[in-house]
Amino acid sequence: MDNISIVLVAPQGPLNVGSVCRAMMNFGCSNLRLVTPCPEYRSLDARRMALKAVSILNQASVYPTLQQALADCHLAFGTTRRFGKYREDCITPKQSAAHALSQSSDSRVAFVFGREDRGLHTSELDLCQFFVTIPTDSAYPSMNLSHAVTLILYELRQMAMDAEPFSDNSQIPAPAKDVENMFQHMRRTLLAADYLDHQNPDHVLRAFRRLFGRTGLNDREVRILQGLWSRIDWIEGERKKLSGRK
Repeated sequence: MDNISIVLVAPQGPLNVGSVCRAMMNFGCSNLRLVTPCPEYRSLDARRMALKAVSILNQASVYPTLQQALADCHLAFGTTRRFGKYREDCITPKQSAAHALSQSSDSRVAFVFGREDRGLHTSELDLCQFFVTIPTDSAYPSMNLSHAVTLILYELRQMAMDAEPFSDNSQIPAPAKDVENMFQHMRRTLLAADYLDHQNPDHVLRAFRRLFGRTGLNDREVRILQGLWSRIDWIEGERKKLSGRK
C-alpha cells in the first residue's frame, strides 16, 4: 500500500478529511494529498475524527491544482457517480484495486475523490486514466466521501494481502506530468493541422485520453508520441510556407 496516494479535490468539511485519515491508517495507507481543501481541514474537528491517524493529517500535502497533485503519479483512478458523455467505461472498486496492484512497486498510483456535493469535474477526470464507480442503489446513489474512500481502501487492502510482487520495470507508466505535457502538445499540433474542432477540441482529445489511459504509456512511448507531434509540427510548418509562396 506504500505506493497508493489518496487525493481529495476541494474537500468541503474538516470532519470528512479527519475521517479519511482514520480510514487510511486502518488500511495501511499514509499518503494523503489535498487539492484546495477547506481552510479548517486541520481544525480540532478534523483531529477529533482522525484520532490516532492525526499524523496523516499533519503530513498531508496541499496543492493548488489536481494536475500538480498528480504530477509524479504513474496511474490515476478518478471516482464518479455521474454517468454520460465523457464518463463511460467505469470499472468497479475491485477491478481498480486489481489494476492498481498489478503495477510495479516503483509506480505511484492515485485514487482521486471529488467534492462532497458535486464530485469531480470532467476536466479533472481528464487527468485520470480510469473511472471508478461504486455500485450503490439508485434510490440514494451518492456516498459520503469518507465512506467511499474506506470502501476503495478495503478492496486495495484485501487484494494486497494476496498479491504477488510485480517486478517488470519496463512497464512502469510515465509520470502524469510527462503524459499531460504530451497531451497538451498533441492538442496544439492537431489544432494547427485542423484535425480537431476549434470550437470543441477536447471532444476528440478525450477519446485519445481514454485510449492511451487504458493501455498505459511508459516513458519511451511518450517520447515516441512527442516525436510524432514534433514531426507533424514541422510538416505543417513547411506546408504553410509553400502555401504562402503561391
